[in-house]
Amino acid sequence: MGEQRAAALTGLRDALAGVRLPLALPGSEAAAARARAAVAQLDDYILPRLARLEAPLLAVVGGSTGAGKSTLVNSVIGRTVSLPGVIRPTTRSPVLVHHPDDASWFGSDRILPGLARSADQVADAKTLQLVPEPTLPRGLAILDAPDVDSVVAENRALAAQLLAAADLWLFVTSAARYADAVPWDYLRSAADREAVVAVVLDRVPPAAMAEVPVHLGQMMGQRGLGSSPLFAVPETQVDADGLLPDAAVAPIREWLSGLAADAATRQAVVLRTLDGAIRALMATAPELAQAVTDQATAVDTLRRDAEQSYAEAVRTVAVQTADGSMLRGEVLDRWHDFVGTGQFFRAVEQKIGWWRDRMLAAFKGEPKQAAEVATAVESGMEVLIREAGEAAAARVGSAWDAHPAGRVLLGAASSDLTRASQDFTADAKAVVRDWQADVMELVSEVGAAKKSQARFWALGVNGVGVALMILVFSQTGGLVGAELGVAGGTAVLAHRVLEAIFGEDAVRRLAKEAKARLDERVEVALAAELARYESALAQVDVRPEQAAAIIDALTRVEPLRDTVLPLAGAEGTDPPVLEPADPQPSEPVLEGRVVDPQEPR
Repeated sequence: MGEQRAAALTGLRDALAGVRLPLALPGSEAAAARARAAVAQLDDYILPRLARLEAPLLAVVGGSTGAGKSTLVNSVIGRTVSLPGVIRPTTRSPVLVHHPDDASWFGSDRILPGLARSADQVADAKTLQLVPEPTLPRGLAILDAPDVDSVVAENRALAAQLLAAADLWLFVTSAARYADAVPWDYLRSAADREAVVAVVLDRVPPAAMAEVPVHLGQMMGQRGLGSSPLFAVPETQVDADGLLPDAAVAPIREWLSGLAADAATRQAVVLRTLDGAIRALMATAPELAQAVTDQATAVDTLRRDAEQSYAEAVRTVAVQTADGSMLRGEVLDRWHDFVGTGQFFRAVEQKIGWWRDRMLAAFKGEPKQAAEVATAVESGMEVLIREAGEAAAARVGSAWDAHPAGRVLLGAASSDLTRASQDFTADAKAVVRDWQADVMELVSEVGAAKKSQARFWALGVNGVGVALMILVFSQTGGLVGAELGVAGGTAVLAHRVLEAIFGEDAVRRLAKEAKARLDERVEVALAAELARYESALAQVDVRPEQAAAIIDALTRVEPLRDTVLPLAGAEGTDPPVLEPADPQPSEPVLEGRVVDPQEPR
């Protein structure tokens, strides 16, 4: 069972270690920090402690800057083992004091494996100074940690890491700073984990001894720490060695010694803290899985915004190149120049057969006039495609700017994603030129095989080609009012001319094929624009599968959690439980009362 439990927790550790939350979503930074903290606690405490439940009890002394942690540790030990920092901030190695017979428990592969070991104090926060102390009871180790509110980020991170690796906390604050926010953040975390905590209120002015400890005790009760012991240490002079009077720290020393002296009580402390750590981990894991899912959802949302915007651009061009919108302005004028507006209107009044002949006669195949129509088409279509591309980019930019993660991606992009790319103008021109070449190729292939080759060659490839373009632009019949009278009639003329050359069925197929090729080329050009956003999203290392991995690992841990406590008890019996002091909400407690260090014991 022990191997199963360790394997399950290792699997959860690996799943959490893989968490990546690169998008700047609300709460993602905090979630990433929780994931790192969870992995660190598994590495530094849960897995090593589960493997060695019989190891000494580790009491970590933590607290605020200037609270007197090192002085307290030295005074509890009875000699200087941890040099107090005079100049703030202090950067030095944390100090772990242990009985010499327990030295083997604190090798680099046992606890806090990420820290190097040293017999001397060095200015390196990543080195753990080991101090053997014969007067310290076997089965107890005391670790002096850096300040939790140090101005040095490395010190703060190490303080958090060491407290997370503790079997019990001896949290030191002062009468002047006991209400500060940062220490309470740590104490709330301890309460959430149900860690074993004792609070030391240091440097209490004698006149405040009746009030400040009581107030702190009330705060502890309100924040889930009502059952935690509270030691009040008066403000007093230190001796020549910098130690507090023994009476001031004797209750703390005796309490720690009492826990260490009794193997059953010591083990109960370990198991209670360990169980709380595992339960807190299991509560955090689903939140981290959800944070991963939120990242994947954000990527999907941003991608969908971009795809929908460019799909709309493709649709817009497709509609406007078929509803008659192109049969305006310069295109219409050049077409009329080509076919002759006067002949066109007179011809409409004649019989169809005569009208066809007149219209065919009107076409002289003049390459210059046909080329002018093609140029006008090219210019009009280029503007249409460019405007659609710019509108799509603006829509994506607006949507992404409204999204917290999208805003960051827009700012980090190497080019302006709220505008079409610099190459898009050239791409739009290429789309029109290539499509016009497609049209000429189509009419050449079909026209050369028709019996009406004379009519085809009389118009010329360019003439027939521009007629097909005009027909393509009017396939959906979207013209109204005056436009229907002019541009609509123009489309009818193009259709009649092409029908005279190719026949009705062939004209229908030609128009359909020409329009399909146009839509395809436009879609390819806009897809290249869309790819800029895909590229921006591809730079984000979001891994949706991590959420499933966390949940899967959690389901393997859950049924094994209840096996943690029974492991330490005798076979067939429950393990001993650490009984906390009976809390009184109105006052801090140590075995039901505040300890006055001057009171005879």
